[in-house]
Amino acid sequence: MIQMTPEQKNFTQDDVTTRLHHLANHLSQIQSMWVGDSSRDLMLPLVKESRYFIEWTVPDMVKADDIDRACELVDLVRLLTNWLFDWDNIWSDAEQKQSASLETSYWLRRVLEISGTEPESMSA
Repeated sequence: MIQMTPEQKNFTQDDVTTRLHHLANHLSQIQSMWVGDSSRDLMLPLVKESRYFIEWTVPDMVKADDIDRACELVDLVRLLTNWLFDWDNIWSDAEQKQSASLETSYWLRRVLEISGTEPESMSA
């Protein structure tokens, strides 16, 4: 069996809803970085850590028989991974950045729906 990292152990102590809120927080930050003048280097760790958040959450969703929504989150991992593979091209193309921003907004809303939290309550 693979040993859990301290970060993974700490993260997985929370319930799935709390984990999804952590993911939503990352997506919110990523979304604002797409449209702002933030350094792309600030966004990379958030994208990478978001993939881990999903990896550490999906198995518990599957155990709880929440297969369909777990599969949706796997689709989000695919998107984030595709971004990492094409990072320089996306970052240097305004149209691709806009598309990534829209995709992030969609996924932020979807993760909040999956967690049972409405987007408005996250901003309060």
